Amino acid sequence: MPDARRVKPIRIVVHRGGLVEAVHSVHAAAVRDGELVAAAGDPGLVTLMRSAAKPIQALPLVRAYRELDEQQLAIACASHLADRDQLRAVEGLLQIAGATEGDLECGPAGEPPSRLEHNCSGKHAGMLALCRAHGWPTKGYRLPAHPVQRSMLAEVAAATGVSGAELATAVDGCGVVTFALPLERMAVAFARLERLDGGDRIASAMRAQPALIRGADSPDTRLMRTLDGWIAKGGAEAVFCAAAPDGLGVALKVEDGAWRAIGPAVAAFLGALGRDASCLASSPVRNSRGEVVGEIRAQDV
Repeated sequence: MPDARRVKPIRIVVHRGGLVEAVHSVHAAAVRDGELVAAAGDPGLVTLMRSAAKPIQALPLVRAYRELDEQQLAIACASHLADRDQLRAVEGLLQIAGATEGDLECGPAGEPPSRLEHNCSGKHAGMLALCRAHGWPTKGYRLPAHPVQRSMLAEVAAATGVSGAELATAVDGCGVVTFALPLERMAVAFARLERLDGGDRIASAMRAQPALIRGADSPDTRLMRTLDGWIAKGGAEAVFCAAAPDGLGVALKVEDGAWRAIGPAVAAFLGALGRDASCLASSPVRNSRGEVVGEIRAQDV
């Protein structure tokens, strides 16, 4: 295992026609037993956790409903693509919540517009179910003062080891609260997820249903399908968290928010840690005809 010495950020290079067309800079942190063991760039970089926080936000739900199946738990952690199986899982959560699509406060997506098709509808359905379990009002469940969002903040604070009073927040793309944290703290949260109350069920559901978490071409789904026992979750503006079954946790952030750099960056960082994620090492650049006209990969060093 490499030590935690400071190294340069990972450079992800976009090639087209033999030329370098763009370069993305990526920061990363790896932790074990609460200690930083490897880094690229700034492991203390503070950024918003966005949808990578969903497995932690699902913890109160799994404790409130012991009967939830793997599909329902996975979709509560998902940033889905609105395929048939994913929407069916969201509908199952809404039934448990005693709610309908009209109760979702995530806004519409798709064509025609539907709140059900918003990629965060599973998380929102889970929040409605949490309201039902505790007898909380459903209206405004997305707002910071609502008991749902206060419980989310408490879960993230406990998982990351950051005081709730010190945890900076913002409004996420789907309207709920999102959390600003150093990458190293995000990695800590994923490393310890299975040891948290209910975290073992969350991790088990994610491993069993990786396609529900995002989709076949997404780095988090692909990583879970390729590396036995791993869990992974990406978020908007190119943040990515993952954990190995042996307690290693990692978090990465593409500095300019370019999601296309995540797969190659994860492969490069895990490769330096002796973990084979070569399935993510290169992504094709395609034109509107579907022709491969370039490649995205980590810069050779």
